[in-house]
Amino acid sequence: MTNPSVDSPVDPEAVRERAVTTLVTARDRTTLLTSCVEDPDLTAQHSPLMSPLVWDLAHIGNQEEQWLLRTVGGQEAIRPEIDGIYDAFEHPRSERPTLPLLSPAESRRYAAEVRGRVLDVLEGAALHGTRLTEAGFAFGMIAQHEQQHDETMLITHQLRKGPQALTAPDPEPAPLFTGPAEVLVPGGPFTMGTSDEPWALDNERPAHRREVEPFYIDTTPVTNAEYQAFIEDGGYDTERWWAPAGWAHIRKHSIHAPLFWSRDGKQWLRRRFGVTEVVPPDEPVVHVCWYEADAYARWAGRRLPTEAEWEKAARHDPAGGRSTRYPWGDADPAPEHANLGQRHLRPAPAGSYPQGESPLGVRQLIGDVWEWTASDFEPYPGFRAFPYKEYSEVFFGPDHKVLRGGSFAVDAVACRGTFRNWDYPIRRQIFSGFRTARSGAV
Repeated sequence: MTNPSVDSPVDPEAVRERAVTTLVTARDRTTLLTSCVEDPDLTAQHSPLMSPLVWDLAHIGNQEEQWLLRTVGGQEAIRPEIDGIYDAFEHPRSERPTLPLLSPAESRRYAAEVRGRVLDVLEGAALHGTRLTEAGFAFGMIAQHEQQHDETMLITHQLRKGPQALTAPDPEPAPLFTGPAEVLVPGGPFTMGTSDEPWALDNERPAHRREVEPFYIDTTPVTNAEYQAFIEDGGYDTERWWAPAGWAHIRKHSIHAPLFWSRDGKQWLRRRFGVTEVVPPDEPVVHVCWYEADAYARWAGRRLPTEAEWEKAARHDPAGGRSTRYPWGDADPAPEHANLGQRHLRPAPAGSYPQGESPLGVRQLIGDVWEWTASDFEPYPGFRAFPYKEYSEVFFGPDHKVLRGGSFAVDAVACRGTFRNWDYPIRRQIFSGFRTARSGAV
């Protein structure tokens, strides 16, 4: 079902159906991620970078209660005493194991009780009249929030030591991509961001005009084989490819390859969700930080695309002279378009999903790997924080770099052509890759 525009008449029943579907899809995934391991794995902290899985589970329920039961439904708090425990800004991840967390069984009961009441609220909610309820925004916001934590929990599963706990089929085999290595994106104006995507979050708004100079961008994300060439050429030992802070970081932490990679004789291996395997050469490289992506681009004689360049490559339709919701058009993502939703536990080979390419011929802009851009995370002109400044506003500035496009771990509800992600440039545990660009002329 295609999202309704807020400028179009809202069909309340269609909105309710979409809200229920997305909330149930998210909860099914949460259940999978928290039922595939025993309780000790749920309460353990598998990395200081991540929360215990049981914290995420109860946090999901607490955010849902606060926004959908208390704010939208006007109900009394179920467990007000736990609000502070599950406040992501009050307690950094490294401290969360020391808190009096709900047990796995208590967390499940709490989240289930909240969800049962939320579905009752949704049945009778007026889906208009306020910005929070218009077109079911609050319900979409919570579905996206849960899916974002599901991706976080999947990252925790990747960091977790021990035997394999999750399985999924591999992507369909794809013919070796033999198309052009890069695509020319014409210079000129385009519409960046959105003002009419009903469930878009505050940092995606408002739609505004941007100008970019002509540039070339990689047709597909950088692959493992291409990244290995950088390694074998001494990329991690050559200071001139690195930003000063990046060089200091990799030397301090003895980084010589993407996270989870190890060398076995002449071949590279990687650990992926409890399984050790040969690094597949044709997949997009994943688990690299911004500094690694930037260094590779310099080594290749190129650069990372800016966020505006990335979005123009993904959304600009020169024939229609407009920006589409996704690279393939305005239709919601389908399996033939992109690798999303934890359907697979790995990126698809570079060049996959020809039906998902942009009008200019760029592939895999949505799904597979988050793509680092050159840009700092900054507000758009006319930005207004909504419904709370802690979602985006407190992160604006040069400390965070923008990632675009989503990964195989991202659900479609939390991924679109305007969706913006951000993180510190040292982060590698996330499902991050990149593609490169260069300036060019028509």
